[in-house]
Amino acid sequence: MLIVADDRAVVETDLAAGRFLCPRCGAGVLGGWGCARLREVRTHAGVRRLRPRRGRCRERACAATHVLLPDICLGRRCYVAEVIGEALVSLGREGYRRVAERLGVPGETVRDWRRRFRSRAELIVAHFLRWARALDVSMDPPAGRGSLVGDALEAIGVCVWLASLVLRSRPPWSWVSALTAGGLLAINTKPPWPVPE
Repeated sequence: MLIVADDRAVVETDLAAGRFLCPRCGAGVLGGWGCARLREVRTHAGVRRLRPRRGRCRERACAATHVLLPDICLGRRCYVAEVIGEALVSLGREGYRRVAERLGVPGETVRDWRRRFRSRAELIVAHFLRWARALDVSMDPPAGRGSLVGDALEAIGVCVWLASLVLRSRPPWSWVSALTAGGLLAINTKPPWPVPE
């Protein structure tokens, strides 16, 4: 899976120009390879249907195929990153049932998102601060908030703000999706998140 822009025309242009490197081998360039299955993701406005493009590595030794998932999504989640982000940002301020009711999401789903986020908070802090330092080497790390969850949310906020200033403006949770390769809440405990070079 590779996180790409939420604009099909941009994705097609980038595929044709060979701008996507294969996430598996890191050497090959992805070319168009049909589309993945039709998916429904839930947004604040309702259900959105999308059919992500697929790419195939042109390196003969690899030839792996990858789903090109729009940056509004997180991997294996049926809610867009923005909805999930709202549930996470309210952590510690609102109970999961109240948040679930406000967002129109099942309570167990919100509880699961929060539990996964809490279990990875230390990893999230380190990952997003690494990206923030790569974007601005003069950045001082933010002062701790006294909880790992608060620190994780602060690190995400700082990193997303810097990324929007230095690279380009895009919705905050789209940056989170891109910087974690869609795996912020993935089941894998050792996520292969992209690191700055």
